[in-house]
Amino acid sequence: MKPVTLKDIAKQLGISITTASKALKNYPDVSDKTKKIVKELAVKLNYVPNSFAIGLRKQESKTIGVIIPTMVHYFFSTVLDAIIKEAESRNYMVIILQSNEDYQTEKKQVDLLLNKGVDGILISLSNKTRDFKHLQKIMDYNIPLILFDKIAKLVNCSKVLIDDRKAAYSAVSYLINTGRKRIAHFRGDLNPQNSIDRFLGYKKALEDHGIPYDSSLIYLCNNNSDFTDGYSSAKQLLLDHGDNVDAIFTVNDMLAIGAINYFNENGIKIPDQIALFGFSNWFMASVITPSLSSVEQNAYKIGKRSSEILFEEIERKKKGEPIVYQKVIIDTELVLRNSS
Repeated sequence: MKPVTLKDIAKQLGISITTASKALKNYPDVSDKTKKIVKELAVKLNYVPNSFAIGLRKQESKTIGVIIPTMVHYFFSTVLDAIIKEAESRNYMVIILQSNEDYQTEKKQVDLLLNKGVDGILISLSNKTRDFKHLQKIMDYNIPLILFDKIAKLVNCSKVLIDDRKAAYSAVSYLINTGRKRIAHFRGDLNPQNSIDRFLGYKKALEDHGIPYDSSLIYLCNNNSDFTDGYSSAKQLLLDHGDNVDAIFTVNDMLAIGAINYFNENGIKIPDQIALFGFSNWFMASVITPSLSSVEQNAYKIGKRSSEILFEEIERKKKGEPIVYQKVIIDTELVLRNSS
């Protein structure tokens, strides 16, 4: 069946389309009697407002776009939960896209969202993103852009993130204060800013506690969203250093859990022989044996604040008001468990 339109309702009742529209929106200049008959007929005919047509009139789509590197990561699924709830509370639809840590895919997805006419875009950059022209393109289109978690310092827009360097410093300092002196670091790709900052926080903690930095204790995990990378790095660590390592700080929980699996399979006692500290407080951190100490990133707060700022900027744009870019740092905390 052909969808019922506002014109159909107006024609059947012998009133203008404007009057029918006002009646449905409870305008005070329409009588209660007219409102009642219009609403009753709308229900009877199963009338649904055409949001696309409304959007064209108001020059808005009531849609936002979100690009994340991966769907399976607990951190990003939690961020998305917050974004979707915030959007739904404002009657916005969310288009969610996954870059798979690929720059070219991320570029295409930005074009897709621009072509869809979204009112704003939230992005956590892929590990491979080194050029930011596609982000500038969003700004050139006058579309509000918020970067979260994995950001680009050179892009002039609002950003929501944690202090990765400070959080890493706290985790490694904790390990040192519990007597650990030979602390390895399983780091992520060389490019992402959060990977860089977590490495620098690790290095600074060693320096401030008088422990010499040893580059042989750094293991680059390019596929840092995979348990197998943590497993293989733990194996290589023991081949390289034997029992001359007493702790590992990992760039995320998945690497730490992969390492725990290797140590458990090979009879290495955690934390007696080696302690582990992860990052992001993934739900698996609390159920693996031994449970994993981790940095709580407060992903839900990141998602909620990112979307709040985006909607603030969308509203300011609609009103023709200037947008002042914000940089919001979400607090982190150490969650101590049996692995340390």
